[in-house]
Amino acid sequence: MPRLLEVRDLAVHYESGAGAPVAAARGVTLDVEAGEAVGLLGESGCGKTTLLLALLGLLPPSARVVAGEVRFRGRDLLAMGPSEMRRLRGAEIAIVFQDPALALNPVRRVGAQVAEVARAHRDQGARRCREDAVAMLAEVGFAEPARIAQAYPHELSGGQRQRVVIAQALVCRPALLLADEPTASLDSTAQAELRALLGVLQRRLGLAILMASHDLGALSALSRRLLVMYAGAIVEEGTPAQVLGDPLHPYTRGLSRAYPRPVTIPGARASPLAPIPGAPPDLSRPAPGCAFEPRCAQRQAVCIERVPAAVQPAEGRHVRCVLYD
Repeated sequence: MPRLLEVRDLAVHYESGAGAPVAAARGVTLDVEAGEAVGLLGESGCGKTTLLLALLGLLPPSARVVAGEVRFRGRDLLAMGPSEMRRLRGAEIAIVFQDPALALNPVRRVGAQVAEVARAHRDQGARRCREDAVAMLAEVGFAEPARIAQAYPHELSGGQRQRVVIAQALVCRPALLLADEPTASLDSTAQAELRALLGVLQRRLGLAILMASHDLGALSALSRRLLVMYAGAIVEEGTPAQVLGDPLHPYTRGLSRAYPRPVTIPGARASPLAPIPGAPPDLSRPAPGCAFEPRCAQRQAVCIERVPAAVQPAEGRHVRCVLYD
């Protein structure tokens, strides 16, 4: 049986108009199994959003897929026409964006916006779609879903709006949810609630999730596997315990040192954060070697000569680094 989602050597370029194209995704390869939660970790600008948009054919006009393959349930997504992709989006693969205020229409009631997705993909009347919308609002944790359905987005808090967006995404019971920094615009309490909700929905609905974030805590709480992305490429893969407890790639170790951790011992002080030196590379002029080489404390002469191959140093782990190649 094919995996639910298979991505092979995906490359996406943005045309700048004046100079060389920006290689936002460079040879990305990943898999997502049915019912599995996978985290995509990396700093802002590393290509996470570009990858998610490319999977659903939602890239802006300035971007194009220049190489690679994307298969969902064995079907080639990159070969699908616009009408076929519209039938797939929302019904089989859904996406939740970072800012719910931008994802919702400000002049329409939220219940109608959830029902609209059901109406687009199900052969049923408007009344049944409204009932499905209210039921889905209850599923995402609203105690009074019928009242919430009559509200406008500005009448809800940020956390409530994001729950509505999740209800929109899941009302047709898709097999895969793509989540692009879904908690980044919320306060810490709402973030914790949304992370817990996604975990509950993933188990209850048998939902596969591919969630992109730069928040180590959010991804480790939800994901079974973590993929670390740097400069448009996947550089490390493993379980959260492996990647965060014993990081292999120097970039992953840098992320771990730069992430604040709670102080669990009374009277103890938090250790100072250690930022990663330097800046991400200019992807309009990618270097011939490892993209992380200028910032890496363990760089070697070979690092500037060639891109390291992906190797498997242990069961279930993959890394792109000459230290293991």
